[in-house]
Amino acid sequence: MSDLEYVVADGVALARGAIDTPMFPEFLGPGTDETTRAALYDDVIPLGRIADPEEIANAALFLASTDASFVTGHVLTVDGGRAV
Repeated sequence: MSDLEYVVADGVALARGAIDTPMFPEFLGPGTDETTRAALYDDVIPLGRIADPEEIANAALFLASTDASFVTGHVLTVDGGRAV
């Protein structure tokens, strides 16, 4: 059996929070500076920042890997603690 035979996505999902991409400033509106942006997330995300794209990708890679072979029926929340 190959390792790939163990990678089965049985009802798993990834719930992500805000991601620091070039498109994100557009979401906040034109003219939002870095200080205002940081203040917004200091108040609502316990880690005090938004995610780097690599952090979300790493969570997705984990769910798709054999390391998660016994994970089923779960939503992995990657949002810096916002949902807490």
